[in-house]
This record gives sequence, C-alpha cells and structure tokens, in this order.
Amino acid sequence: MIMLRRRRARSPGPARVLLAHPSPDLYGSDRMLVESVRSLTEAGCIVTVALPIDGPLVPLLQQAGAGVVIVETLVLRKSLMTPRGLITLFVTGSRSLPRAVQVVRSARPDVVYVNTVTIPGWILGARLAGAPVVCHVHEAEDSLPRPVALGLHLPLLLSRRILVNSKAAENGLIATLPKLADRIRLLYNGVAAPTQASQLRVLNGKVHLLLVGRLSPRKGTDVAIAALEGMIGRGLDASLSLVGEVFPGYEWYERTLREQVSAAGLESRVDFAGFQDDVWPRFAESDIVLVPSRVEPFGNVAVEAALARRPVIASAVQGLREIVVPGETGVLVAADDPGAIADAVCAMAADWPAAREMAERAHVDALNRFGTKRYADDLMRLLVDAGVVPV
Repeated sequence: MIMLRRRRARSPGPARVLLAHPSPDLYGSDRMLVESVRSLTEAGCIVTVALPIDGPLVPLLQQAGAGVVIVETLVLRKSLMTPRGLITLFVTGSRSLPRAVQVVRSARPDVVYVNTVTIPGWILGARLAGAPVVCHVHEAEDSLPRPVALGLHLPLLLSRRILVNSKAAENGLIATLPKLADRIRLLYNGVAAPTQASQLRVLNGKVHLLLVGRLSPRKGTDVAIAALEGMIGRGLDASLSLVGEVFPGYEWYERTLREQVSAAGLESRVDFAGFQDDVWPRFAESDIVLVPSRVEPFGNVAVEAALARRPVIASAVQGLREIVVPGETGVLVAADDPGAIADAVCAMAADWPAAREMAERAHVDALNRFGTKRYADDLMRLLVDAGVVPV
C-alpha cells in the first residue's frame, strides 16, 4: 500500500513553488510554463522548475526568475505503447519516482505545480513527500480508448486543484472521471503579444500562408499541404511556410510530408523552415495563418495570429472553437478538409478588405481575452483559492 505523508505546516515567508514540466522545448505548453513562472515570481513566489533534460527553455525560465533543476522524468508518449516501450516505461518510472520524492522533500515547496498529465510520477512523488499538488492540464484527448484515458487521468485524483486551458479539456476529463469535476477550474492561456504588430499589407497577387507548430499528424501539416495544392489548382498564386520540427521518433512524418510536396510539384512553394525561436518575423511575412489541427486543446497559434494582426483559418475542433468566432475573428472549417481550407483562403484573397477588418477585430479580442496580465491575475487567484499559496 502506498502511504501518503501528511502535509507539513507551512514555513513563514514567500510561497515556494516547485513546477514540473516534461520538455525543454519552446512550443505552446512550454511557452505557457514561462508565463506561469513569470506570474508566480512577480507575485513574490520562490520558483524552481524541474525538467527532464537541458534545452532552449532553460534560459527563458531563468530570465523569468526561476531556478532550474534537471531530473530524470518518465514522460508518457504514444511511442511507449509497444512491448519495448513498456519496458522503458517501467524502468524509467522505477528510477524517476524516488528521485521526484527526493527533490520535493529537498525543495520543501508549498505546492508542486505539475504542468501536464504526461508526467504522473511528479503527482505521486509530491503526495508521497507530503506536498499538495496543482496539475495544469494542456491536453484534451477525447479519442483515447477508455481504459487508456482512465489510466492517464487517475493520478489527477491526487491533485488539490486541476487547471484546464479550455472547456474542451474540462469536458474530456469529466467524461473520463466525473469525480474530478469539483476540482477543475478553467484558465485560458495568456499569450504575449509582439512588441509591435505590423499592419496587414495589401496583397500583391501572391498569398503567403503560415503554419506554426510541430510537424505532426495532430497539427494537420499534411492537410495544409493538400490545401495549398488545391489553391494552386484554383489559380491562386500561393506559398506555405512550415515553422516547426517533429518530435523525436516522428521523423517518418517529415519524410512523408516532403514526399507529398514533391509528388504535388510544390517544392518551390513550400518552405520547411524548421524550429524558430522568434516566430513574430514569420507572422510579419505572412498574409494568412492556417491552424488545420485534428486535435487542439487550446490553440496558441490562433491567438498569436490575432495578436500579429493576421487573419486565421482554423479547424473547428476543441479549443479552437473557443478562440475563433466564425465570421467575426476568423474562419472555422471542418477538420481534415483541405478543400474547405482552399476555399476559405480563396474567399479571403477575393475580399481582402474584409479579411483585414476581421484580423483587426481578432487583435482586439485576443488582447482582451488572452492577454498575459489577465492570465497572471487569474492564475494567482486560483492558487490562493486552492489554499496552496498565501493571500
């Protein structure tokens, strides 16, 4: 039987927060971690972040005021759902759980803030060490087999509070484990705006499309390429920039994408730009932003497009439906439908003044609903209400 230690009395002084995160990269949930850290340090908290390996996220966390420790961590990936992967899962989990307990006991935090459901060892380790847990869920896996979803979400029963970045994520959790409902609080992402968002230029006969995100089937990169082919067939002069890389182990998908581009004769029109630390210049070079995701718990890129004053065409899935107001702040199309994306791009190009007006409405909406000040205020209010940091 696993025995959970009773929570110790809180020491006087600033609140101490230990954050656990599965990646040192700079994609959506990684950048949200930086906003969380900045919100906590500016509120006077002492923050330490535990990462599994070193990477480009580390200096940003340090600039935001956090200390960083590297701790071996079991990160749940689909690639582990194989016989060999299950052995890796068991071995890594057996090593990492005692280490997590040790780190929590050494840090003596008032709360362990686990920034995803994919590192359940930190939830269990925190409770074994007697620290309360807040888990920030950035996933909305509504297509998982029920036994898998149940196994993924069961550790959340050990959390004092569960923060979700969309109603879609909330609904997914409750559908799997109704007992979680009373612990869940909605906290929409806060996305930092560029220092200066350039005005949308007048089209000069060619449309520059942008897709920012992992090269991944979930992000619908192949759908965007197929949509580009459809636009060319309709007589539209268009190009597409793909900003992002694959997860390790998904190199096969990039090869598939390059083969798709070659088969369609689009080599001169598709730019595999790779990972970009600063994406704002890419937004400034673009005319229309595509978010063709098949799965999207929130959709930071749709907000970034609005902050950059670029019209967005997005899939009508999960969190994207909570960001984009159809016809007002962007266009929503059916997921996995390249023809619908091509039609939407052609329609925007045909009535560019209306597209520019839509982008301006989206800009104002994004500043109001998804700004970093709102996020910081809401995050601290939720942590105070949960009783894990003092007023």
